[in-house]
Amino acid sequence: MSVAFTKEDSAETASETLLPDRPISAHPNLVTEAGLKALEFQLQQAREAYETAQQIEDVNERRRQAATPLRDARYFAARVRTAQLVAKPTSVDKVAFGSTVTFRREDGRVQKYHIVGEDEADPKAGSISFVSPVAISLMGKAVGDVVGVSGHELEIIAIS
Repeated sequence: MSVAFTKEDSAETASETLLPDRPISAHPNLVTEAGLKALEFQLQQAREAYETAQQIEDVNERRRQAATPLRDARYFAARVRTAQLVAKPTSVDKVAFGSTVTFRREDGRVQKYHIVGEDEADPKAGSISFVSPVAISLMGKAVGDVVGVSGHELEIIAIS
């Protein structure tokens, strides 16, 4: 529909209010218990932000302010709906989804990561997605195993 037939101020305003959906991964939506709670919280926050935006009197400003929360609500609703809760690993013998793995790099650095779902991954905070190259290489391995990632070796020194 042409912008001329809407109450929008301009094509720029229309583009600000019709945000594309956030991309959804083709991988299974595996989540930890904390990850599921975080998704539910983010969905609630997006819904609240959308409701707040709906209180704005100016129609163009209301549409602008509601665009991001509406897009986020669609995304988080889909992620909550498709979430597959994975129980904590019952064994520390092998690396699995939900494990915390400590490994040594070739240069001597020791790193520790919790393997989690895509939406909850935050490498700076110590968590990586189960579909990341490092996690894929570590899955199913045991303490003492050495794995190759991007031409570098990692030695698993602890699993918890």
